[in-house]
Amino acid sequence: MLFEPFYDPEKSYEENLKEGPFGVFAPTFVDDEVGVPSSAGVGTDSKPKYNFFGFKVFSPFGIAAGPLINGKFAQAALDKGFDIVVYKTVRNGKYLSHPFPNVLSVKIDGDLTLEKAKGKLVADNNFQEPLSITNSFGVPSADPEFWQKDIAQVLKNMKNGQILVGAFQGTKKAGQSAPEYIDDFRKTSKMLKETGVKVMEVNFSCPNEGTNKLLCYDTARSLEVAKAIKEEIGSIPLIIKIGYFEDENALQNFVEKIGAVVNGISAINTISAEIVDKNGKQALPGEGRERSGVCGSAIKWAGLDMVKRLKKYREKFGYSFTIIGVGGVFTPKDFFEYRKVGADVVMSATGAMWNPYLAKEIKERLG
Repeated sequence: MLFEPFYDPEKSYEENLKEGPFGVFAPTFVDDEVGVPSSAGVGTDSKPKYNFFGFKVFSPFGIAAGPLINGKFAQAALDKGFDIVVYKTVRNGKYLSHPFPNVLSVKIDGDLTLEKAKGKLVADNNFQEPLSITNSFGVPSADPEFWQKDIAQVLKNMKNGQILVGAFQGTKKAGQSAPEYIDDFRKTSKMLKETGVKVMEVNFSCPNEGTNKLLCYDTARSLEVAKAIKEEIGSIPLIIKIGYFEDENALQNFVEKIGAVVNGISAINTISAEIVDKNGKQALPGEGRERSGVCGSAIKWAGLDMVKRLKKYREKFGYSFTIIGVGGVFTPKDFFEYRKVGADVVMSATGAMWNPYLAKEIKERLG
């Protein structure tokens, strides 16, 4: 069952920032059943018992980077029982969103295989189960002056058994050298550290910036960036968000190199595809938006596959990084599938957007 999403696809990104969150997440919504703070241990023992980088939480489940676009959204998620929430990816300067629309429903029969992703996918605004969507925002960001205060306020309000993860990324600029690009990540991580966040996630996996070449597919550059960030943030745990790796040797090499530097790997983000309307025309207006990332039910296979492979290479190289499984998590059954194949922590974005009760449902089954 799909509920009213807490991010409204019928509104612009700016309208959501100003007016959201919506549905059950709205401040005016009253629901005694779901409105129990996670610190009360909904469906769990009275004390948080699951480990998240040394912090105790009530469940190893949360909301991935993306839909929690400001502190109001993040706070609502915490209040509704999502104990690990990721504040959306920020930058060290203001960065505008792609034009509306930013979220469309994508029609896919079964899994979005890599072969299907080479073709065109038809999208519209009719959101139905099994739900898969494309989201095309371009990783917008408010000014640091805003998001630093916004994050700090959420941290101030957090209760026992909860954790806020700060997500960030570097910004490509015209004429920028490689050292300048790497330093952009360092600078942003320093700003994020100043908010007081206890865990950070850096985005190596966004296909929505007009490029098909994800940073995570460049092992050498990824390693340089990760090392620069760790030098800046010290002991704060660092998660890297990556996409789906088709090449097995590339993934093995990536894990071997990066696994000694980072504290966690989150997979996957989305699968990129060309998105068209019912007439075969570009569905998302604007230059560089012919393709965008697809998430939801149709990519669960890819998230599960990446978790299994990450676990295999973690064991092979004797590493201890945390594996965070993401992709197509709509039900407690999906959550437990990820746990079974090796995910230490599971997160949802699309599923959580349309089911505000998901954290509560999972906690009840965790017992």
